[in-house]
Amino acid sequence: MKILKPISVAFIAALTLAGCGTTKTVTTTTSTAVKAVKESSIITATDSISPKTGKMTEAQIQAWPHMDVFTDSVPGMSLDKAYAFVKDKKGTTVIVGVIDSGIDIEHEDLKDVVWVNSNEIAGNNKDDDNNGYIDDVHGWNFLGGEKGKSVPEQLELTRIVKKWMPRFDSKNEADIAEADKADFKLFTELKSTIDKKLKTAKNTVEQYTSYKQAITMVNDTLSKILAGKEINLENINAAKFDDPALQQGKMILMQIVSSGSNADEASKGLDGAIKHFKNQLDSQYNINFKGRLTKDNPNDITDTNYGNHLVIGSIDDEMHGTHVSGIIAATRNNNIGMNGVAHNVKIMAIRAVPDGDEYDKDVALAIRYAVDNGAKVINMSFGKGHSPNAEWVFDAIKYAAEKDVLLVHAAGNSNENIDTAENFPNDSKDKLVEFADNVLTVGAMTRHFDDKLVASFSNFGKKNVDVFAPGLEIYSTVPKNEYVSIQGTSMAAPEVAGVAALVRSYYPKLTASQVKHIIMDSGIEFNNQVIKPGSKGEKVSFDTLSVSGRILNAYNALLLAEKMSKK
Repeated sequence: MKILKPISVAFIAALTLAGCGTTKTVTTTTSTAVKAVKESSIITATDSISPKTGKMTEAQIQAWPHMDVFTDSVPGMSLDKAYAFVKDKKGTTVIVGVIDSGIDIEHEDLKDVVWVNSNEIAGNNKDDDNNGYIDDVHGWNFLGGEKGKSVPEQLELTRIVKKWMPRFDSKNEADIAEADKADFKLFTELKSTIDKKLKTAKNTVEQYTSYKQAITMVNDTLSKILAGKEINLENINAAKFDDPALQQGKMILMQIVSSGSNADEASKGLDGAIKHFKNQLDSQYNINFKGRLTKDNPNDITDTNYGNHLVIGSIDDEMHGTHVSGIIAATRNNNIGMNGVAHNVKIMAIRAVPDGDEYDKDVALAIRYAVDNGAKVINMSFGKGHSPNAEWVFDAIKYAAEKDVLLVHAAGNSNENIDTAENFPNDSKDKLVEFADNVLTVGAMTRHFDDKLVASFSNFGKKNVDVFAPGLEIYSTVPKNEYVSIQGTSMAAPEVAGVAALVRSYYPKLTASQVKHIIMDSGIEFNNQVIKPGSKGEKVSFDTLSVSGRILNAYNALLLAEKMSKK
């Protein structure tokens, strides 16, 4: 499932958008070598830095992930300094595979950075390069479907319950054989979760629909009463209504306006929230929903002849992959929209993440596709809590490691400790020992260099999250040549993928494992306490929430890569 949290209006509980695990016990000498060379000049300590005070402008907030903590007191990745460092160096082109919901490859700020398969002839309905994929000019769509159509899906827990219903439905524990009791326990728990989620979704859709109707009605009424005057807090408060519905709408609208928003923005936010929960009702938690469009067997990894070349997806419903791609590589310095982290990058579009949970088979084959077609970095801003065919994905991760490809994965937005909570895909079967050393798992942080540094929704883990990166108020591309700010570990992962692409562009001889440890070991320190995600104000040391205990920094990563390349 896409790792992103939908942003809501002030009176709605935050619905944010959003992903995984890393260094435990690894057989490698990379980290030790890194530490030996970094101590001479790379500055990571920030004990003397005071957090930025005063209100930031909208433009500053949109640019905060690229700022420098030492000059701006904002924990960005020091991107200007990074580019100044490599301005006289020649970089090579790096292909970054983006496994996601689909990408608007026609976007004004992305069209020039889209990967083109030079061995494929567009539109001739032939597999010109004999890689098994017909007309895969810009990537591949493992979800199938018609051009511009979204692909709703069930969550994995719903698929598990549906599969096991013939075994366990309407049965008591006494009826279950000893060998089946573990499965029965899981089935019972998951079925209970589905029932609760469906009830909550139904109630929320009704509640938010009522809110929207009330807001619309009172706003229309006020527009007539005020006859062109501003609908501000003072004028709303002065209005008198006898109709209880209008009075309720007035109170809601006052909350919205006092938060700095307005009726139109609130209505859009409510539309998104209603759609979010309606999707839960209609597909994600719907046992009877049939979503697979590709006619393959998702439980047969050898059945690979499926999907199509239509990588854009629905530009109305699937903005996630476009936003992620812009963070990594939106064309820099073209006076359009925003700047991506990395230049010298081509984005390979791989559509494998539906509006629901991705299939393990699609993820495994998507990784292999990216690797086989030249990607050196792969961004994976998705995740789920159950993975019935996890071995297929594990094998694909190992395959990527053998081919020297770095995978960057979002840690997830459940404010959980994924040292204990299940989170897939990952690079360790027991959450202790990695089976590969080419996966970076990324938590999300804010622009506040104080106890609010860690995003409240972000997953964490001393053994299974590698590093933190900007993931709140992240401005980037969305379909139809537009740009928005959203949040999630889905946004933090591509910040890291962009830096990894920069390093691999200027220092192509460094291995995926070396780049991983360079990013972790060159990060900025924060030797203070932060509010623990998911807690009611509990504070913990920041360095207990990830393996590195550090914050992504592009400038330091390039400095360290330079030193490593000379060793």
